[in-house]
Amino acid sequence: MKNCLILTGGTLDCDFAGDFCKKNTFDLTIAVDGGLAAAKTLGIVPDVIVGDLDTARESLVEEFRQYPFIRWDVHPPEKDETDTELALRRAIACGADKITILGATGGRFDHMLANVFLLYGCLQKGVDACILDKQNRIYLIESQRTFHQKELWGKYISFLPLLGEIRGITLEGFKYPLNDYDLEAASSRCISNELAEETGTIRFKEGIAICVEARE
Repeated sequence: MKNCLILTGGTLDCDFAGDFCKKNTFDLTIAVDGGLAAAKTLGIVPDVIVGDLDTARESLVEEFRQYPFIRWDVHPPEKDETDTELALRRAIACGADKITILGATGGRFDHMLANVFLLYGCLQKGVDACILDKQNRIYLIESQRTFHQKELWGKYISFLPLLGEIRGITLEGFKYPLNDYDLEAASSRCISNELAEETGTIRFKEGIAICVEARE
């Protein structure tokens, strides 16, 4: 498995990010535009830098230019994709099959929302991708998943439809179980559930679920 870290330009708790990066190893690190500042703070020299560089400090760009092994994937500001989408494409092209994105929440809401939807492209390609911050782990589920109490990011587990309805949801091992329930797109029925046992399972017949594991 090729494990990739992407540092984007959203809000990032550097104490949290630094601790996370010390506990995990990555085969590939990509910094996205404003994510260069996070890389500098965390003492990370990325393998690849992606973006139009419109929010990266010029002095920082010049500093990273001194590293001959960094691959640069620079795009004009007038483009059809966000820098984060371009970074995900680059990660997948480099063979990543597991991607963790830091700095994809906070800041502009339109970018944050788009980042969640970008996970769908990863899911379609069989890539295990998640958005991570101090409070949340966000990823997509197709058909089923088993949760283990000791592996959860926080005590709360929420499910939201990504594209229309999720049909036939069954939740087992949860505080609020369901049996063959259809979750409408405009419903908050599956927010803030919790595991009632050591493991819990979600299964459903149709749809894609956004899963948010959250802590206070």
